[in-house]
Amino acid sequence: MSEPQHGPLEDRHRELGASFAEFGGWLMPVSYAGTVAEHNATRNTVGLFDVSHLGKATVRGPGAAAFINSCLTNDLTRIGPGKAQYTLCCTETGGVIDDLIAYYVSDDEIFLVPNAANTAAVVAALQAVAPAGVTVTDEHRSRAVLAVQGPRAADVIAGLGLPTEMDYMAYVDASYADVPVRVCRSGYTGEHGYELLPLWDSAAVVFDALVTVVKAAGGELAGLGARDTLRTEMGYPLHGHELALDISPLQAGCGWAIGWNKPAFFGRDALLAEKAAGPARRLRGLKVTGRGVLRADLAVLSAGVDGDRQVGVTTSGTFSPTLNTGIALALIDSAAGVEDGARVSVDVRGRAVECEVVRPPFVTAKTR
Repeated sequence: MSEPQHGPLEDRHRELGASFAEFGGWLMPVSYAGTVAEHNATRNTVGLFDVSHLGKATVRGPGAAAFINSCLTNDLTRIGPGKAQYTLCCTETGGVIDDLIAYYVSDDEIFLVPNAANTAAVVAALQAVAPAGVTVTDEHRSRAVLAVQGPRAADVIAGLGLPTEMDYMAYVDASYADVPVRVCRSGYTGEHGYELLPLWDSAAVVFDALVTVVKAAGGELAGLGARDTLRTEMGYPLHGHELALDISPLQAGCGWAIGWNKPAFFGRDALLAEKAAGPARRLRGLKVTGRGVLRADLAVLSAGVDGDRQVGVTTSGTFSPTLNTGIALALIDSAAGVEDGARVSVDVRGRAVECEVVRPPFVTAKTR
């Protein structure tokens, strides 16, 4: 088993008392003050996350944007320079290699931020079909990624003299203390937030300044534990859970990120066929109505005349600090006829945990 990779700020996190775990092949901070405290700080004031493990890749050359538009699902012609877009890289059978963010730098340059563990697969898929003159380069250690999320996120960013007035999913290339920083109005928590991408080797300069301002604003440093509870409350998919090689964008509720009228993208024919037939399963939320905390890979059961029958499986599960109850995301068989508001149970080590089926998100998004 290979050793985990290390981010540019690991020493800082150790000094700040973080606990660590491996995620996506990287050693990452999980928590500092406790997941619940970090979650609540992000919802109520501001949280600072280091997610530098995320991948980075650059596509350059004549017509780079048009090339990427012929590969990834979303329609890049809907945006232009200075904008970013959520999109997916699929297999020809409609499975998901990865979901990622595409930054439109120019017609001849697209900057991609995939998930850490899938970066090499995305780069390889694009390199395999890149036309002459277009290069696809894995630049995983070119930039760090620092997410500032919460009601006071704009105050924190402004405190560093960085821009804050962009539209949602717009970005500006700026600098702090002579360190180039790409600032994007985006995030993975459902809160008003920003993702800062400073140069990898200079990330500590920006991080140290952010820590000071976040603490002064009453916020917290936050780890991957809070990132997961926050994104689960929003129903945001995580690759390997709600998206995978055997889970299509339509099943995961990501059909909105597909440019259906485009003439070409990876998996187009398979996804059009699935859209016409209707996906065999759909992502739904489960809210615990009694006692219990849900996890991934648990059977979802519905009462029938012949007893309980399995109608789905959980893909993610956690305790929601905002709702003060257990929640989960689950793939439910379309043929089971389980509607929003229905009651189901989840088998947790032989104990039936009663839940209500709901449509995510579990809490109201404030991103815009």
